[in-house]
Amino acid sequence: MTMTPLSDRIPNALTIAGSDPSGGAGIQADLKTFSALGAYATSVITALTAQNTRGVSGVHPVPADFIAAQLATLLDDVRIDAAKIGMVASREVAEVIRDALARRRPRWVVLDPVMVAKSGDILVDDAGIRAVREVLVPLADLVTPNLPEAAVLLDTPAPTDRAGMLAMAPALRELGAGATLLKGGHLHGEECPDLLVTAEAATWIEGARVDTANLHGTGCTLSSAIAARLARGDALEEAVAAAKHWLGAALAASRRLDVGHGHGPVHHFHAWW
Repeated sequence: MTMTPLSDRIPNALTIAGSDPSGGAGIQADLKTFSALGAYATSVITALTAQNTRGVSGVHPVPADFIAAQLATLLDDVRIDAAKIGMVASREVAEVIRDALARRRPRWVVLDPVMVAKSGDILVDDAGIRAVREVLVPLADLVTPNLPEAAVLLDTPAPTDRAGMLAMAPALRELGAGATLLKGGHLHGEECPDLLVTAEAATWIEGARVDTANLHGTGCTLSSAIAARLARGDALEEAVAAAKHWLGAALAASRRLDVGHGHGPVHHFHAWW
C-alpha cells in the first residue's frame, strides 16, 4: 500500500461550538472557513440555536455527557491538527472539553471566548464566565477576545484606544493562555488593529476597516481561519496575519450575498465563487 507523505496530507481541524441555522456563525461558519482554507472540517456540537441574521430566539444546550461522547468517539478515530472552541455556557461542558483535549491534545487549540453579543448583551452567566476564564483559557494556545469580551474576562472597562489595549495585555497573559489576540474591531476609525501578545512580544496586526453591515459570525470565522492556517503549518503570527487578510476579503465580498434582513454573513467562499 502506498502511504501519503506527511507533507502532502490535508490537515484535520475540529470546531467545538453551537449550531447557527442561518449559516453565518458557529459550527456552520467554522466548517465553511476550514473548507475554504484547505483543512478537512470536523465538528462537535455543543448547542442548537434558533437564530437568524437578526438575533437569537432560543438555545437548546446539548447535554454534557453527549458532548463527551461526541468528542471521545471522534478523537478515538480522527487525528486532529487544530481545534477551535466557541461559546461554552457551563463549567460542566468546559471541563468535558478540557478533559477530552487533554487526553488527545491537538497541536493547536484556539479559543474564541464568545460571551458578548453585538448588542452588548452578556450571553453567559457568571458561572459560565468563570468556567471560560479558569478552565478553557489555560488550555488554549491562543485566545481571541474582542474588546468587550476581554473586559468581561478581566472584569474591567473595555479599552477605547491602542494604548488601552496595550495596557490590558499583561493581565490577559496572566490568565494562562499561550498567546492572546486582542481584537480591535470595536475601536473607532478607519483602521481595525488587532494586538497579538505572546510570551516574547506584543505585535500589531494591522487591517483596514471594511464598510459593511455584514458582520454576523466574524469572530467565529476569524478564530477558525487562524486554526485552519495553524493546522496547515503556519507559525502563529503568520497564521493570524493571513487569517485577518482573508477575513477582510470575505467582508468586502459579503455584498454579493443576499442572506436575511439583519447583519448578514461574510462570504466564506469569496475566492471560489
